[in-house]
Amino acid sequence: MNAAIYPGTFDPVTLGHLDVIRRGAALFDRLIVGVGDNPEKPALFSLEERLAMLRFEVKRLRGVEVRPFRGLVTTFALECGVPVLLRGARGAADLEYELQMAAANRAAAGVETLLLPPSPAVAFVNARYVREIAAGGGDISPFVTPAVRARLRKRFPPAAGGRS
Repeated sequence: MNAAIYPGTFDPVTLGHLDVIRRGAALFDRLIVGVGDNPEKPALFSLEERLAMLRFEVKRLRGVEVRPFRGLVTTFALECGVPVLLRGARGAADLEYELQMAAANRAAAGVETLLLPPSPAVAFVNARYVREIAAGGGDISPFVTPAVRARLRKRFPPAAGGRS
């Protein structure tokens, strides 16, 4: 069986993340979406909320499961018996970072990385930007699903005259 792990914080899950998940599900028999929990890096949404959002969004995808992890992604991958990571790379900056991480993960733990470029429609989507736009009362509908948008609205109620 071929399998991969798609790790991230997913804070929040974006259309870009979902693009990688859908395409990864088509490439692999089994895709584990690993939701990282780093208590030293504060997240907008709790681990439980991020797990719930992802599980809702991927519930119809065959072979996709969502699991939490803490610590090194390579340790998580080896514990799952899946020494392949699936990662998205939006541009040159992402690519340089991902190549460095891929080399380190291979050298340290024998874990391989498959880089998947984004679909053009979501190539610019970034969770940090989504949080900033939502906090500022901007329109986030091009970047997230309606369910995620509703959760973000609860965190950042729209200001008078603003769209979100």
